Amino acid sequence: MLKALFIDLSGVLYEGHNVIPGAVAAIKKARASQLQLRFVTNTSRRTRTQLLTDLQNLGFDLQKKELFTAPVAVHAWLQEKKLRPYCLIHHNIKSEFADLLQAMPNAVVIGDAEQNFCYDKLNRAFQLCQQGAVLVGIGYNRYFKLEGQLLLDAGPFIKAIEFAALTQAIIIGKPSKDFFLQALASTGLSADQVLMIGDDIYGDIEGAINAGLLAGLVRTGKYQTGDEHKISAAHLTFNSIVDAVDYALSDQSNN
Repeated sequence: MLKALFIDLSGVLYEGHNVIPGAVAAIKKARASQLQLRFVTNTSRRTRTQLLTDLQNLGFDLQKKELFTAPVAVHAWLQEKKLRPYCLIHHNIKSEFADLLQAMPNAVVIGDAEQNFCYDKLNRAFQLCQQGAVLVGIGYNRYFKLEGQLLLDAGPFIKAIEFAALTQAIIIGKPSKDFFLQALASTGLSADQVLMIGDDIYGDIEGAINAGLLAGLVRTGKYQTGDEHKISAAHLTFNSIVDAVDYALSDQSNN
């Protein structure tokens, strides 16, 4: 029996500045039930506070404790390991790492840096990793969708540094199993009681399945025809978050 929903943000609740039709009502319906809600995202262009404000402005009601972001998880990991990061990230989230010592870096953090993905900065990341710095990825997504276009995400750039420096990144964020398990731990539930809803067949769906969760792919956001056939693991497919929530609620009523 389903007892919680893990929900991706971009592409599932909204696209750019536009709410997915029916998404606000679907979240209200889910919240009125006995389901626990967690919102899990690799979004690395906005701070956690900015995301909460954005979502509230779009009409979504959620609490800070329900929002799990990859940048916050990376910060916690760096702090725990006492690492000094060279941050190749979007300028909007630099404040998330401002309290960490960054002189003489022994770690490289790569997120969706947008225009900061220039040769000089990528080369600096390569040189540090070649000298032994730990490579850390804020997620490992291939691409995302913004204003109707598919755009490169951080994954291809992380892959380039891995290839050049003969290293392997530690991924904190989807599809990392540990990221899903961190959110799971906050619910007190077992993995088979949770349905992850996302638009990324690899980061959301395959990642959740590898963590033991159930998973449902929505045909919104970055979804492209045929995505549901790109992995062999069993999963659900929905037209949108509206159908996914209805499925979860019907599962509750049938048990």
